[in-house]
Amino acid sequence: MHILIIGAAGMLGAKLAARLAADGTLAEQPVDRLTLIDIVTPPVPPDGTASCDAHAADLSEAGTIEPFIAERPDVIYHLAAIVSGEAEADLAKGYRINLDGTRHLFDAVRAEHDASDGEYVPRVVYSSSVAVFGAPFPPRIDDDFQQTPRTSYGVQKLMGELMLSDYTRRGILDGIGLRLPTICVRPGKPNAAASGFFSGILREPIAGQEAVLPVPDTVRHWFASPRAAIGFLVHAAGLDGEAVGPRRNLNLPGLSATVADQLESLGRVVGADAVALVRRKPDGAIMGIVGNWAENFEPARAEALGFVAERSFDEILRVYLEDDAPASVRGPAS
Repeated sequence: MHILIIGAAGMLGAKLAARLAADGTLAEQPVDRLTLIDIVTPPVPPDGTASCDAHAADLSEAGTIEPFIAERPDVIYHLAAIVSGEAEADLAKGYRINLDGTRHLFDAVRAEHDASDGEYVPRVVYSSSVAVFGAPFPPRIDDDFQQTPRTSYGVQKLMGELMLSDYTRRGILDGIGLRLPTICVRPGKPNAAASGFFSGILREPIAGQEAVLPVPDTVRHWFASPRAAIGFLVHAAGLDGEAVGPRRNLNLPGLSATVADQLESLGRVVGADAVALVRRKPDGAIMGIVGNWAENFEPARAEALGFVAERSFDEILRVYLEDDAPASVRGPAS
């Protein structure tokens, strides 16, 4: 099996590549080749028996993705995007990368599908977001709640979802869209996502550094760990399309928690000294974005299809301490 990961230099892309290289299988099939693409050359996993090649390429430029699709990968992961805060700040860049790049990919698949007389129909796993929903919200968003995003990022992701569904309906590709919760705790340095503080108020204090909290403690959001997110991506590759049905974009399991819940968990798992490093500094621009995001879900379809996530924020914190925290601060989880 040949796997193409677009956005492989990002946190999830790199973790997914490492997981597939280490496992050597996907959807119960051996993985013999990994192709990794991003705007910068992605890291090549150090372990695994599959051959792996990495490339720097800009998906938003017409003609860039076609040579990679011409090799007819069996599974395509589309994880490339600019994040919410950057998409809101730079409208043209958001549409160029998040929408135009997606259309270039899907049209390249269509061209190869046509060249193969309809035989080439790859599984495409599309990374979407809970940002496709907009306020006002019910207490819990079920699988029938309408998508009415109120951010440019959410609009761009929803456009990708609609294209994925249409190209799947037409038999050009076999798509699965995953509305990812906010991934927390994200390792590494802060990024431009408006949701970045959800990780920052945990990651930085765990490392003994001050963190800024730009929203009230009462803000509620929908979370899953990086470990759960990689599980989602792996599981999606092997789903039976007939079992999914024509509605190919899924609300994924996660955990609904407030900022106060996060900080209470930080105190239990790491200690009060870590909580004391969180400094409150209100930011109306960030609150304006985050206040239009979904807070709680009832993801019955995804759970019935076998997707799973954490059930407590303590569990999410322990995943970070086990998987990504610097070795010097992993002790409190034991």
